[in-house]
Amino acid sequence: IIVFDKPFQFTAVALDNAIKTNQTEIEGNHAGGIIGFSTHKGEQIHARVASSFISFEQAELNLQELGDGDFDRLTEEGKNRWNEILSKIEIKDNDIDNLRTFYSCLYRSVLFPRAFYEINAEGETIHYSPYNGQVLPGYLFTDTGFWDTFRSLFPLLNLIYPSMNEKMQEGLVNAYKESGFLPEWASPGHRDCMVGNNSASVVADAYIKGLQGYDIERLWEALKHGANNHLKGTASGRVAFEAYNRLGYVPNNIGVGQNVARTLEYAYNDWCIYTLGKKLGKPDNEIEIYKQRSLNYKNVYNPSEKLMVGKDDRGKFNPRFSATDWSGDFCEGNSWHWSFCVFHDPQGLIDLMGGNEAFNHMMDSVFVIPSYLGIKSRGVIHEMREMQVMNMGQYAHGNQPIQHMVYLYNYSGEPWKAQHRVRDIMEKLYSATPDGYCGDEDNGQTSAWYIFSALGFYPVCPGTDQYIIGTPLFKEAKLHLENGKCLTIEAKNNSATNKYIRSIKLNGKNHTLNYFKHNVLVEGGKIQFLMDNEPNLKRGSTKEAAPYSFSLANE
Repeated sequence: IIVFDKPFQFTAVALDNAIKTNQTEIEGNHAGGIIGFSTHKGEQIHARVASSFISFEQAELNLQELGDGDFDRLTEEGKNRWNEILSKIEIKDNDIDNLRTFYSCLYRSVLFPRAFYEINAEGETIHYSPYNGQVLPGYLFTDTGFWDTFRSLFPLLNLIYPSMNEKMQEGLVNAYKESGFLPEWASPGHRDCMVGNNSASVVADAYIKGLQGYDIERLWEALKHGANNHLKGTASGRVAFEAYNRLGYVPNNIGVGQNVARTLEYAYNDWCIYTLGKKLGKPDNEIEIYKQRSLNYKNVYNPSEKLMVGKDDRGKFNPRFSATDWSGDFCEGNSWHWSFCVFHDPQGLIDLMGGNEAFNHMMDSVFVIPSYLGIKSRGVIHEMREMQVMNMGQYAHGNQPIQHMVYLYNYSGEPWKAQHRVRDIMEKLYSATPDGYCGDEDNGQTSAWYIFSALGFYPVCPGTDQYIIGTPLFKEAKLHLENGKCLTIEAKNNSATNKYIRSIKLNGKNHTLNYFKHNVLVEGGKIQFLMDNEPNLKRGSTKEAAPYSFSLANE
């Protein structure tokens, strides 16, 4: 519905390349309407616009949200609303470009997922269902790919905007009720895009972080169903679930590509289902299978390569394997990008690779292997070029699978390397310039990585209650939480060179762990980092070292 503040004097319609002035309605693949106004010099005409996925009548009802349509009033209200949302995190810094970069990223993060619900004349929340074509009660959201956003976008919502994600969880309940599956990539319905079954992560992380007010039992049923079924023609459920459940991996000779990537994500997704089931008090005989399958990542680890490698249904590893070749057994990346995607069992991955020293060597290698290697292994996609431009070896931050990797140094006794790499990535790949954004927005994920990293911690494994410590970018940040509490993060002596952590105090007490727990953060208080320009190589040299020892809470 479009309403102008002045009558128009001219009308015409267009179809393909033809304009017809004697008609007011036309239908076709490339149809359009043309209107003209009689104006004097400098005159402005305002249009009030409203849309609906339900009906023209609902669109007209939605138009009432604009009130009298006063343009200046509406823009001021919009400005105030954005300020309210973005000021949930209050940053103090002397560099205006740092502020621009941070709030630009926060703005992008809260654009997704998009609301797909409307309010009817009775004030009730309703939505058009892309799954069955009906108009039904309740929330629904769209424009999010869980392959991207499970990593840090949804954890950001759980920390800063939990009430919004509670509505999104209700939206997932509705999607399951209306279609029988949770959408892995809603746009607005099910779509065949990317890999994995990461709705399990999105659901588990929200509940582990204390979100409530929606039908978690229905979502529990949805996760179990999606783990053992597949909605044909889409990414919803699990492609090749039969082979995965039977063999413990997706083989590369059954006509299903990206098989290593699928195996690694299914293993993590199984762990998420197990963790949620444990939290819900489900019996062992119901959740044990998911615990067992969470270790399936080991089935695609090739000890001779010390990397993840595809193999056939007889257990033979790919004889044509090249660690830098993109795609094939992987999804928009190569083995260097995917081999660290064991979010839920980093110690198990460290053990596979031969212990801390060998593991750290493999991570170090990512940054020294030339970025041009593998570029000719498939048709060039933008992520490949971005990796070359940034010249950080095989570290492809413009694509999601490797974004958590640098934080794994915390698990293997060298947290100062995480601090160095995280700050390096923030400074090189994000800025307040027209080209100051690395790769796709990817529904807010790449921005959410920056938000967490700039605050000084990151959710390596959604589904746990832990945020792994990196290095804070700002001298001070305040998180104004929905429960009315405030978390203040201070970084004394912080600068471009002082990026290493000398010590941490949490609410006045020495903090001796490599992570913060969610329930501690949401209670508010103060985190005080003391920064230095030199790493203390003794800190975190073993799992038992203090400060900065590390152990998984959800072993």
